[in-house]
Amino acid sequence: MSFDKLFRKFQQFKVLVIGDVMLDVYWWGGVERISPEAPVPVVSLQRKEVRPGGAANVGINVAALGAEVYMLGIVGKDAEGQQLLECLQQQGLQTWGMIQSVERCTTSKTRIISRNQHMLRLDHEQIHELSAQEKQHLLEKADHILQHFHPDVVIFEDYDKGVLAPDIIREIVDRCRQLQIPTCVDPKKKNFWAYERVTLFKPNLKEVREGLHLDECPVDLQHLQQIHAELQNRLQHEYSLITLSEKGVFCSNGRQHWLIPSHLRNIADVSGAGDTVIATAALVWAATRNARLMAEIANIAGGLVCEQVGVVPVDPHRLQTECALLLEDISFSI
Repeated sequence: MSFDKLFRKFQQFKVLVIGDVMLDVYWWGGVERISPEAPVPVVSLQRKEVRPGGAANVGINVAALGAEVYMLGIVGKDAEGQQLLECLQQQGLQTWGMIQSVERCTTSKTRIISRNQHMLRLDHEQIHELSAQEKQHLLEKADHILQHFHPDVVIFEDYDKGVLAPDIIREIVDRCRQLQIPTCVDPKKKNFWAYERVTLFKPNLKEVREGLHLDECPVDLQHLQQIHAELQNRLQHEYSLITLSEKGVFCSNGRQHWLIPSHLRNIADVSGAGDTVIATAALVWAATRNARLMAEIANIAGGLVCEQVGVVPVDPHRLQTECALLLEDISFSI
C-alpha cells in the first residue's frame, strides 16, 4: 500500500479532540539595546501573530492531515476566546462542541521572540476544575458528538488546565469503549493515572519518570519494556507510545516492542511537537491498526515541526515525502 493512498485515507476520517485549548500569541521584534530602567533587553515590536495552541493545535494538526475535526473544550467569554474560535473556524474545524464560560478566562500564552529566540513568555490562565454545570454541559456535548457524528478516533489532549478531570475522562472513555471508538491520550501530571483502558497512551519520558517516580531511566529497549509493563499494569491500556526527545520514540503493546531513533534535524523549536505526534499517531492508527507504522510516522512528523519556530502544524506533503523516503521497507495495508 502506498503512502499516497494512506494520506488520502485520512480525508475520510472524523476525529474528536477533547482537552485544554489555548491561544498562542507571538510578538516578534528586534533587540538593539538594554533598557536604562533595568538590565533587560528592549524589544522593538515589529509584528503580532496568533495561533491555536494546546488541544486546539492538536486539532489543527489533524485537520492539516486531511481529517474532519470536532473540537470539545472551553474558552472564556473574552476577546482571546473569540479569536481562538475564529482561528479554528477559519481552518475548517467544527467548533459546535466549544463552550464559552463566564467563570474562566481563555488560556493564552504570549511569547516575545527576537531573532528566532524566546525572550519571555506571559501566561494568562485559570486552572481550577470545571464547575458541575460546565462538566455536565461538556459531557452532553461529548455524547452528542459521539452519537450523531460517529468519530473514528477520539484524542484527549491534557495540559492540566482543568478541563479534563477523572470523572469526565472516565465517562467519555467508557462511552467510547461501548461504541468501539479508539481513544488516544497525551497526558500530563495531574491526571496521569486517570486514563484507564484507553487504546493509546502517549506520555513523554519526563512525564513517565514523574508518574512512576523514577530518578533515572536508561533509554534502552529493556528498560522501556519494563516501563510499559508498569504502565499497562496500572492503566490496562493497549499501547504505549513514549516520546524520547532527541532519542526518538518507543512503542509497545506488551508483546511487540519498537525503539525508533529520531532522524537528523536542524532543531529550531520543540514547542508543539507532542501535539503533532499524538495527532499523527491517532490518524495512522485509525487507518491501519499498525503500531509500528504509527510510531514511525509520528516520529517523523514530530521531528519536522521542530524545524520551525513556534507552534505550527505538520506539513502533510513534506511528511508524505519523508515517509516514502525513510520508510520504504515497511509494508502495510488499509
